[in-house]
Amino acid sequence: MVVNETVKYGIIGVGMMGREHLINLHHLRTQGVVVVCIADPHLPSQQLALELAQSFDWPLKVFSGHQELLDSGLCDVVVVSSPNMTHYLILMDILNHPKPHHVLVEKPLCTSVADCRKVVNAARKRPDMLVQVGLEYRYMPPVAKLIEIVKGGTLGQVKMVAIREHRFPFLIKVNNWNRFNSNTGGTLVEKCCHFFDLMRLFAGANPVRMMASGAMDVNHKDEIYDGKVPDIIDNAYVIVEFDNGARGMLDLCMFAEGSKNEQEISVVGHTGKGEAFVPESIVRFGSRMEGRDGVQTLKAENRLIKYEGLHHGSSYLEHLNFLSAIRVKGAKTPAVDLNDGLISVAMGVGAQLSIQKGRFVNIEEVLDEHNC
Repeated sequence: MVVNETVKYGIIGVGMMGREHLINLHHLRTQGVVVVCIADPHLPSQQLALELAQSFDWPLKVFSGHQELLDSGLCDVVVVSSPNMTHYLILMDILNHPKPHHVLVEKPLCTSVADCRKVVNAARKRPDMLVQVGLEYRYMPPVAKLIEIVKGGTLGQVKMVAIREHRFPFLIKVNNWNRFNSNTGGTLVEKCCHFFDLMRLFAGANPVRMMASGAMDVNHKDEIYDGKVPDIIDNAYVIVEFDNGARGMLDLCMFAEGSKNEQEISVVGHTGKGEAFVPESIVRFGSRMEGRDGVQTLKAENRLIKYEGLHHGSSYLEHLNFLSAIRVKGAKTPAVDLNDGLISVAMGVGAQLSIQKGRFVNIEEVLDEHNC
């Protein structure tokens, strides 16, 4: 693709996150980006997206289904931001379509490891397409700064990664699809694939086994949809052991609105420790030798961000990165590839299984195709 050529985007699924992508892409308009079409069967979502696009002076072609959007030939890039349980079929239709479309798919890649594998295999047959998974938390300025510190060797060899997310309950989504494991893959897939991705990144290793404890203790217990009570957990502890000896720990609570920070990350190496705090956007790091008095505190910022949005500018940077990969196709691969998406889902599935079984779960149990 010519560097200055306009890149035309289509968005499949224009609920809350799809419209967030629309706004982010509008803030990239000076980079030669335009959204030309959307697909969504939900009329109110269509209307909200149309109103947004009109405010941007972007005329949109509207389709009720993704296949019509693909067949239109209007766009070069597709953003998949539909509900989790629809990702697999939509991705397979994109990957099997005669016209190549580059794809940014929201997390999780799919709701099961088996479906993730099928997508990975289908994508191998399409070298003319780039696929990036929307695990954008790695772009949040304080997280990105901590990644830089860890990869620079400041902390030595990473031994422990602890991630705490204490936040509000799941938001209301179209038809309340996110209230059931069968639609989301489970809380530890839907929400926590972000954190399992970060654990792998900080540890520089792949998971071996995991142990989890969690339940639905507070949220959604008095809700009923079509005669069914939600079954998504609202709190959990997860321990992950990695193949280089590092350990990870996730502390999730979704009834903790009284928190100063939503995410707190601690990475400890054999010579030092680093921490990141979101949304304070603070990073701290120090060494064992210098002790508490030597701890440095930084305010993490990224001047490239033109729109903070729902995720502290990370979605904007994600799009900027993917656009760069598209424009130099062949010279640069997506920063978050399909294998990253697959492993983050597998870790979530393994953790959910551990809660169900009450024991450690080896990653092979989850990745073994015969058990998928």
